[in-house]
Amino acid sequence: MKALVVNCTLKKSPEPSDTAALAQVVGDWLAENEGVEVEYVRAVDLDIHPGVVSEAVAAGDDWPAVHAKLLQAQILVVASPTWLGRPSSVAQRVLERMDAMLSETDDEDRPVAYNRVAGVVVTGNEDGAHHLISEINGALCDIGSTIPGQSWTYWHLGPGPGPDYLDDGRGHDWAHKTGRAMAANLYGTARALAASPLGAPPQ
Repeated sequence: MKALVVNCTLKKSPEPSDTAALAQVVGDWLAENEGVEVEYVRAVDLDIHPGVVSEAVAAGDDWPAVHAKLLQAQILVVASPTWLGRPSSVAQRVLERMDAMLSETDDEDRPVAYNRVAGVVVTGNEDGAHHLISEINGALCDIGSTIPGQSWTYWHLGPGPGPDYLDDGRGHDWAHKTGRAMAANLYGTARALAASPLGAPPQ
């Protein structure tokens, strides 16, 4: 089984990313406990052009390679920081490009996101994690992904400015425990769908 973690931080590599660090907790559990092959993509490192198509918008558009990875993975984790109580602009661009998957089907006329599971990781210093989880999971559900119960984790220290995840250990125990539960739920649901996949929607 394969998992893809799309980190939508605004920080380019190799700058440390709070969002990457928390998403790694989920990925490590999948890899170490269930042998899942986990791949990480930091979207801001790529040249992802604006648009709502899966093919390249223009020369140099890196989205088609990410789209191919989405189709190879049974588990998707979208990780985003909180800015102004909203998902990052990078997360919005990723979701806009995934919009094209609404009209893509496999050889059995199923939407290509069917029988794939998805979850969300959020970091940030202002309260708003549940809002981000709702927005991102809602978009992934629209596309056709299966969203298991408690398929998210987040970390923040309340409203207003404050320390970063990597600089402050407070709240880590809860966020990591929730992240491990998230990983287990994603894997269990993905395994169930593999054994009994959804068919094409009725016409």
